[in-house]
This record gives sequence, structure tokens and C-alpha cells, in this order.
Amino acid sequence: MRNDIKILIVLALSISLMSSAGCIGGNLAKNEKPVIVFAEQGWDSVRFHDAVAMFIVENAFGYGVEEVGGSTSVTYAALLSGEVDVFMEMWTDNLAFYDADVADGKIIELGTNFDDNAQGLYVPRYVIEGDAARGIEPLAPGLESVSDLRGLKSVFKDAETPGKGRIYGAIPGWQVDEIVYSKYMLYGLADDYCYFSPGSDAALAAAFASAYEKGEPIVGYYWEPTWLMGKYDFILLKDAPYDPELFMEGGCEFPAVPCTICVSTKTPGKAPDVVEFLKKYRTSSEITSKALAYIADNRATTEDAAKWFLREYEYVWSGWLEEKQIKAVKAAL
Repeated sequence: MRNDIKILIVLALSISLMSSAGCIGGNLAKNEKPVIVFAEQGWDSVRFHDAVAMFIVENAFGYGVEEVGGSTSVTYAALLSGEVDVFMEMWTDNLAFYDADVADGKIIELGTNFDDNAQGLYVPRYVIEGDAARGIEPLAPGLESVSDLRGLKSVFKDAETPGKGRIYGAIPGWQVDEIVYSKYMLYGLADDYCYFSPGSDAALAAAFASAYEKGEPIVGYYWEPTWLMGKYDFILLKDAPYDPELFMEGGCEFPAVPCTICVSTKTPGKAPDVVEFLKKYRTSSEITSKALAYIADNRATTEDAAKWFLREYEYVWSGWLEEKQIKAVKAAL
């Protein structure tokens, strides 16, 4: 599902770390602790989790921190070599050799950041349940599953094709788009609906947000965690239980993908206390989506969102730390 949106090649990491002395050099001189390097693979949710962990590592443990950007393949190679210390959001289905590398001891999996992510066909909750506060009546009260979309083309009208409904597909070029289209064909939805290609993730988000703000019906592919799912109330339509033999032809639901936290084999010797903290780090897709919605609504940075999370979700992160570390984090806020 994840397509990297930028590639920043990691060159001469030792030089880049030295050049950041203006930010972290004081900590290194005072505490004589190394810099902990976090991978940033190119999407907002990992930047958010990096920012949270980096704030804690710097303020509760006294280490310098650095974030290094690049594609998944580039940053993963740096993790294997020890140039990168931490992956906060390892989408385990993105790397065919991930399980083997963990089993062979090439990297260390500490735990799961979140594993309740989802993707599939979504509709606004008000389409099914209505929204009395907005004066919206339920238009499809019996809608629960993808197969229920048959016969509901008049609810999800395609303004450009009279007599048909519209289903928004996934992003062109993503493998998931092929799966969603296969689902559209397999479930016999082509007779009632046009399969509309949004062109880009930004256009797809805009279509969903615009429909929701207007209280209009819409159905289409989306995924979480995302800012859209954190800001608005959408329902994922049910599908047949996941079956690997049916998956590529669209015959079942999308499985949740464990997003793990991993470190280099060098990290435990470099920062054992940080490793113990990261073993306890766990959030959820819902929390991540709300953080991304905070960024979108407030034009905030991921650092701003990290501080928002630390203020709003103390009951979550306080379980990761000892009392003196909790006090240090709160004092830094």
C-alpha cells in the first residue's frame, strides 16, 4: 500500500551527524551519549512517530537525536549496516525478506507500534445511520458490506454518467488499485457503478472530504491511519474474511499489516535504555489518524503533533517510562 514519496540518499552519515552539533552537540558533550538515528521513509505517520520517540529519547534519556530520510529500501539498508538505529514504523509487508532478516538476527524487532490499520471501501457513517445534528437522513440503512452495494447506485450517483453510481478506486499505479478493481468486477458492481480513478491520493482525499463537508454520499477506497480517517467518521464496509487464495482477485477483506518497531543490531549496545523504552512503545491506528488530522487542521509540524500527543495522551505514553522520565518529558513540554 505504501509508496515512498521521496528518496533522500544517505551519504556520509558521520559528516551529517557532526554537522548537527549546533543542535545536539551540547547534549553529547555533557552526557557523552551517542546520537540515536531514526529512519524517515517518506510519509507523515512515520514522521509523527519519529517525532514522539525523538522527543522522549532526547528529554527523558539525554541522547542526541537525528532523523535521516530516504526510501524504504535505502533506509532499510542503513538499518542493516547500523547507520540508522531505529525504524518506528516498519510496514512488514513492504519487504519480502523482513521475516528472514529478523530470524537471521540481521535486525531486531522490538515490538508492534500498531496493527489495527485497515483499507478497503468506505462510506460516511451518516449514509447508513444519518446525522440528526446535521439534518441528514440515512440513505442506506441496510448497508453493511461490499456486496450490499448492489442495488444502491441511486444513492451513490455518478453525476457524469446518468443511471449509474460511482465507486472511487485506489491510486493508479498502486497494486491495491488492481485488487479493488477486481473486487468491483467480482461482486458484479460494474453493472451498476462506474469505477472512477481519482488520479492521485490528494485528489481522492479531496473528493472524500468535500463529500463529507457537504453531507453527500460517497463510496470508495481509502485506508488508515490517515488524517482523513482521523478527522471524519467513515465506516469500512465488511467483506469476506481474509483468504490469501482469494485476495488478489478481490474476494476477501484486506488483512491488517503489523507495523513494527525495529532497531539495528548495534543499537542495544549503543543505547540499551532506549531499546527498553521502545519495547514498550505502542499506539494505534486511531491515535495515529487523530495526530495526522491535528497536523492537517492546524497546519502543524510533526513536532507540534508530538507535543500535542504527549499532552493529550499521557495515559498512553506514561506506561512506557519510569516516573523520573515522565517528569522530564512533562518539564520539556
